[in-house]
Amino acid sequence: MSPICILIGALGGEGGGVLAQWLVDAAATAGYPAQSTSIPGVAQRTGATTYYVEIFAQALDALSGRQPVFSLYPVPGEVDLVISSELLECGRIVASGMSDPGRTMVVTSTSRTLTTAEKMALGDGRFDSERLLAAARRFSRRLVAFDMEGAARESGTVVSAVMFGAAAGSGLLPFGPEICEAAIREDGRGVNASLAGFARGFGAVQREPPPEAAASAVPAPARELVALGHARAVEFQDRAYGELYLARVERVHRAEQASDPSGAHGAALTCEAARFLALWMAFDDVVRVAQQKSAPGRLARVRRELGAGDDDIIRVYDHFKPGVPELAGLLPPAWARRLVAWDRARPSPAGFAMKLRADTLSGFLALRLLAACKRLRRRGARYALEQAAIESWIGAIERAPDWASAFELALAGRLVKGYGATNERGKRNLMHIVEHLAAAGAGAIRAAREAALADEGGKALDRVLADHGAPPKPVAAQPVRWVRRAG
Repeated sequence: MSPICILIGALGGEGGGVLAQWLVDAAATAGYPAQSTSIPGVAQRTGATTYYVEIFAQALDALSGRQPVFSLYPVPGEVDLVISSELLECGRIVASGMSDPGRTMVVTSTSRTLTTAEKMALGDGRFDSERLLAAARRFSRRLVAFDMEGAARESGTVVSAVMFGAAAGSGLLPFGPEICEAAIREDGRGVNASLAGFARGFGAVQREPPPEAAASAVPAPARELVALGHARAVEFQDRAYGELYLARVERVHRAEQASDPSGAHGAALTCEAARFLALWMAFDDVVRVAQQKSAPGRLARVRRELGAGDDDIIRVYDHFKPGVPELAGLLPPAWARRLVAWDRARPSPAGFAMKLRADTLSGFLALRLLAACKRLRRRGARYALEQAAIESWIGAIERAPDWASAFELALAGRLVKGYGATNERGKRNLMHIVEHLAAAGAGAIRAAREAALADEGGKALDRVLADHGAPPKPVAAQPVRWVRRAG
């Protein structure tokens, strides 16, 4: 009889060693022999610590005094369960040949902790998450992917507790979840939060998303991505906003079916549009900042990152300095225009500096009050402007002359990123491309997108526009502010 072989991939500080110990302790409690080893990496994003656990699925009482011989290292293709806290680490494990399509179940988080190389890129240097998921799906018997980091954050615990629940939910362990929960209680550290994270991981594997509403509306390659985008839109606003997201994705999918009826491109257009649409629809504003700063589990995460003990006192100060345009975005358009015009006429822009103690009841309630203003979004000027721009972009994709042009327009959605001036500049560039190059062909759209990403000043984009007979971008109006000379 072969042991159950479990390979764990985790980053520094995520509790991978604790998870391995929990598995061994749970096996011992249930009467099964087990062993764990670890292979340390170099640094948090140049390598990761992997943990290997073997559990003999026959109880000690039935072995008549014999002891199984365990391996210290995993063998490629001989692993039953791969579980990873981060998507790229899952890709590394799969690329090393550890996962076998006829044997291995892979459970991974869809969240990313970007590598240094990814962060250094001027444009979007991230590894393609869809390619990583596709590889994991191809080289596994079963793939379950969900946001473990988000589940841990909402539970106020570390990701190892969520991974433990996912392992228990896989059905591969020779003992039930109650034995695993007993191991958490026996450990004694952050029991309630760890049990909450365990339940989230167990439930995620048992449910195996995506939701039916998203799954039935789009082709299989895009379902996981669309489910995540739908959840993001619902969290940002409400279920109706999530339905709007799904409706927009369906429009893109219908356009792709018309331009690629054979499905030769594997729904790539729908996938890319769904990805950038989810990011755009959940745009950053003061309400979203307050939502994130008052999210469940945030204070527990801060304590964990600081290494604070249960008896240590910490103070968390959140600094806000929204300008008039940010606040005006929540007002009806007519009011917002008047307020912004007043601000532009001032000698210097107005700002409202706030300093809140998030660890106090009054500070936390202030953040929650600001977060509750999301109900005002739909009536606000910023919401109207964002939705109009999104509709222009989706409409251009629908009207594109061919699949390649539509795909390049979808990729141009990555121009909308960041916040403040960066976000506004990206939207202006995208809208100019949509208005003047949407019918010029895939090559022109691609060249304009790459130029806009390569040069924040806009000169490269102006050259591309001129090369394709398009007008240059209009100069953004800047108010003239007169300042009295000192003395």
